[in-house]
This record gives sequence, structure tokens and C-alpha cells, in this order.
Amino acid sequence: MRVFLTGATGFIGSAIVQELLSSGHEVLGLARSDAAADALSRLSVQAHRAELADTAGLAAAARACDGVIHTAFIHDFSAHAAAAETDRQAVAAMLGALEGSGKPLVATSVTVLLAHAHPATEDMPVPEASPNPRAKAEAMVLAAAGRGVRASVVRLPPSVHGAGDYGFVPMLVRIARSKGVAAFIGEGANLWPAVHRLDAARLFRLALESALPGARLHAVAEKGLPLRAIAEAIGEGLGVPARGIAADEAPAHFDWLARFVAIDNPTSSALTRSALGWQPREAELLADMRDSGYFS
Repeated sequence: MRVFLTGATGFIGSAIVQELLSSGHEVLGLARSDAAADALSRLSVQAHRAELADTAGLAAAARACDGVIHTAFIHDFSAHAAAAETDRQAVAAMLGALEGSGKPLVATSVTVLLAHAHPATEDMPVPEASPNPRAKAEAMVLAAAGRGVRASVVRLPPSVHGAGDYGFVPMLVRIARSKGVAAFIGEGANLWPAVHRLDAARLFRLALESALPGARLHAVAEKGLPLRAIAEAIGEGLGVPARGIAADEAPAHFDWLARFVAIDNPTSSALTRSALGWQPREAELLADMRDSGYFS
């Protein structure tokens, strides 16, 4: 299968590239810079040079391939709504290109869309009133299953970890290093699900190959780790104390990250495992933090 992959040089996308190639697929990777195009070339991957805002270019690439995996997103938390709108328009363009073809499109979503549920399960739709700007893109993808696209979404947890991680956990490490304390809010009992990037990559490949139209899939290896346990692992790794802080202290301590640190998002992946035979096999988060350079 020839697969158009957005985010092909990113933390998760680069793992998907290797997963697809090792499974006999061909990859056309979106490259938003010359450096990204060069990186793909070194992997013998053809680059499609375009920006996420180039909807015509995205549609053309999707149309020229047998399927699409969409992982690219502009992670600018100072302009999150604008980034989400760019993502929505990109998704709409690629879905439009595939409409009526029966080809697969696997899009990326997030488990925190279901942070109201305990635990969140795959059969739960995102609430219509969800304020999360990524909710619209998920709804759009799933609706396309009724228009001849084998569309599915993979919901990623707050921590997708592994060597080279630049997500929320490394941000917590940097804050703890600068402030001399690894903090959590209150008792730190709120739960973060987690998955290794290689396990997530395998799920994206399985979804591309065999997910049913309209499937919601959870790339979750660990249902939920208490934030206290993550903070204590950070404290041990840095040699600083771990302690709880009051909720009203969190914005000053964590800045914009405070709302993510407070998320309680236990998430099940039982239906995903049953449907696709997916079984996580890589290191769990706390061991990975210790062994993959999180404290270097």
C-alpha cells in the first residue's frame, strides 16, 4: 500500500515511517521544510513538500495514494484554536479527496477529549459541547465513514513516550529542574494514561490495514498513572524533592501546563486490543523515563 503520512518526521510520525516500511508499505511523507525532505530522503522515503495549510496539495497527495495517516499538528499552545482550525481544514481536504473511494484515512485524536469519563472507552463519543478545538476534527473524520471513506481515529494519551520525547513529561522535567522541586497538584491522584511511541506506531499501521469505518481506537498501554508517581520518578531522576502544591499555586508553578497537569484521564484500550489484536510490548512510562535519557 502506498501511504500518505503527514507528520512523517515528527516524534510519532518517524516511528510510523519505520513501522510502515518494515511491513512492506511505501510512504509518501509530508515535508514542511527542506530539512524534513532531506531527512525523509535519507530513509528512501519520497517527500511531498507542502504546508498543512496547503489544502490543495494535501488533497492531491491523498488522492495519489492508497491510504492516509494524519499525525501532523501545529503544537502552538499560544494559538491553539488557530492550529486546530488549520488541522480541521487539512482533514477536510484529505477526506474530500478520498470520498467514495473506500480508501482508509487514520487521523490522530486525543484521549483528553473524554476526560469527563472514568474510565474513557472507545465506544464513547466526544461530547458535542466539548470546548477542545480538536473535537471538531474527530467528528469530521468519523462522519466521513458514511461517505465512502474507511475513516478511523487513534486517540493518543497525554504521554506518548520514548527516546527523543519532547512532550508533557519532558516539560515537567524541565520545570522541576528549574524550580528544584517535582510538583504535583493536591494528592497527585489524578491519572495520566501512557503509551510508548513504537506501540502507538504499530496501532496506526494496524488501523490503516484493517480498522472498520468509523472506528475509535485508543493507543493506551497504561490505563492511568498517578501524577504523584510521575513526579516522584522525576524527583528521583533529578535528585530533587517531590511534593504536592495547592491548586491555586499551580498556574504560577506550571504556567500554561497547569491545566494539563490537573487532567484526570483514566482510559481503557480493551476494545482496541480486541478489535485489532494490538498488544503493547514496549517499556512502560516510569521505566522508560529512567532508561531513555529523560534526565540527561
